[in-house]
Amino acid sequence: MRFAWPGRRSTSRGDTVRNVLALRRAAGAFKPDVLHSFSRLAYLLPLLPNRLPKVMSYQRHTGGRQVTLAARLGGRSLRFTGCSEFICAQGRRAGGQWTAIHNFIEPERFTFVPHVPANAPLVFLSRIESIKGADLAIAIARAAGRRLVLAGNHATTGPEREFWDAKIAPQLGRDGVEWFGEVNDVQKNELLGRAAALLVPIQWDEPFGIVFAEAMACGTPVLTCARGATPEIVEEGRTGFFLRTVEEGVAAVRRLGELDRAACRRAAEDRFSARMCGGQYLDLFRTMTDSRA
Repeated sequence: MRFAWPGRRSTSRGDTVRNVLALRRAAGAFKPDVLHSFSRLAYLLPLLPNRLPKVMSYQRHTGGRQVTLAARLGGRSLRFTGCSEFICAQGRRAGGQWTAIHNFIEPERFTFVPHVPANAPLVFLSRIESIKGADLAIAIARAAGRRLVLAGNHATTGPEREFWDAKIAPQLGRDGVEWFGEVNDVQKNELLGRAAALLVPIQWDEPFGIVFAEAMACGTPVLTCARGATPEIVEEGRTGFFLRTVEEGVAAVRRLGELDRAACRRAAEDRFSARMCGGQYLDLFRTMTDSRA
């Protein structure tokens, strides 16, 4: 069965009311054992006092009064999940029961590359904007004397377009810094597989960062900053290194030979597979339905 959202804009009060009513009708018609939502918490409002087990999942920063109110109304029938322990810690401060279940990748869709040449490039794969640290990646690669391939889209208007014009565009085509542009899944697999490391020195608190797990599935270690959820993904000295400055980034690049690409692949398979993620959700669903029974 398929039930579509009638409201198209989450910022519209009218559309929010329409979607709230649509979800209530869908739950009544389908009669699920568990209702699992990745949408807006507000849409669950009339169902919160109901004994029906409900899971609200977050892929972004969270917390605040709406979580506190929902936790009170939902009681034991409502559980929250976050895509990282970092996100769950934010939620717990507002209230409710929280379980961290990491996002997953499909390791079989990524080609493991056990060895790369000594002159393999560093790769930056993400949105090219200030919070992702593309300018810092350029500075690190240049200071380390390594080629850097930048891949990803960039803004065409606003402050992030100014960032591109001022900090990134003038560096392209110089000292081994190249821009690949946007990539599809095939190109992503190839870029990550032939990289000496994924270099994305984030400058914000990342809720998860799926590209880090994707790189590891190719056997490619990760160089980033220990912010947000990255310490939950990257194991320092095993699957990558953390850095805070250009100097620390250069030192990390020079230590890449200490890392085992096979260990990166194993970590991706063991910790971020669909089997692992799905199993954790099923365990949570069983706990909630058993408790209701």
